Amino acid sequence: MSELVLGIESSCDETAAAVVRGGREVLSSVVHSQIAEHAVYGGVVPEIAGRSHLKKILPVVDAALEQASIDLDELDGIAVTQRPGLIGSLLVGVSVAKSLAFTRQTPLIPVHHIEAHVYAASMECEEAPYPCIALVVSGGHTALYRAESALEMTLIASTLDDAAGEAFDKVSWLLGCGYPGGPAVSALARDGDPSSIRFPRYLPRDGGIGFSFSGLKTAVLYHLRGGDALAPTPAPEDMVGRADVAAAFEQAVVDALVTQTLAACRKEGIQRVLVGGGVACNAHLREELGVRAGGAGVEATFPSPAYCTDNAVMIAGLGYELLRAGRTASWELDALAR
Repeated sequence: MSELVLGIESSCDETAAAVVRGGREVLSSVVHSQIAEHAVYGGVVPEIAGRSHLKKILPVVDAALEQASIDLDELDGIAVTQRPGLIGSLLVGVSVAKSLAFTRQTPLIPVHHIEAHVYAASMECEEAPYPCIALVVSGGHTALYRAESALEMTLIASTLDDAAGEAFDKVSWLLGCGYPGGPAVSALARDGDPSSIRFPRYLPRDGGIGFSFSGLKTAVLYHLRGGDALAPTPAPEDMVGRADVAAAFEQAVVDALVTQTLAACRKEGIQRVLVGGGVACNAHLREELGVRAGGAGVEATFPSPAYCTDNAVMIAGLGYELLRAGRTASWELDALAR
């Protein structure tokens, strides 16, 4: 089967559309980033995100169709992120997808955003990578899944509080690095010594598997404020060992992600890991997981950086698999924040 699927993604702060043939051949990919609109606030403002999607989504869809040289009537399905995400942002994408699908009587395909990140990591594999452990790590999500196929995923563990990407954003704000925090903190960390400060790593008390980053974030705050949480944060130019703080923080996050991921592999008896989400772009995570996984006889696969952050290629790709399985939606489809 070589169905053409249009994917639409609007779960957070990227407005994206893509056309994919047969679940793997990318004919177009268009992404409008809202970074500049949110940077002044140090994070995503839901109301601003929703308004930006309203302005940009139709031009982005038009551009994706034009880039692919495809007309709406040629599509075999329209896939859209239905959940999880910011409800206002999701509603924009779902509404547009329903309207386009209804006017052409084209199958409407609801896609789970997290499952799509896992699918993104599999798109560039020559052979099906299942079963595998999937680590999805981004600004909104940090979780481990056991994936039996593109359409069969079981949650193993998730963060108890902050996502890893959110922790990067908060620490970036403390360090005066700017937004988005992941690339900014990593750039500063290159000049630092990760062993200079020992920040805490969360380990579940029962010896199980899980994540927590709020304690790490608080430890960075106490360190920068000299042990007094109520003291003002020093200006970036007055911080002692600022690059060392960034490097030690990044190392703590990477340690937690790698340790828990490999623990999940041991527990489930699986020797393959797929990694997706924006934090999968982190060079230190890619290197460390690759080395430590290799030492444990585990193969780690990361998608290309363009497919780590939110994009519509992964939505269209997984949409193809869902279409083949007959998992389409009625016109009553609604967006779900969780």
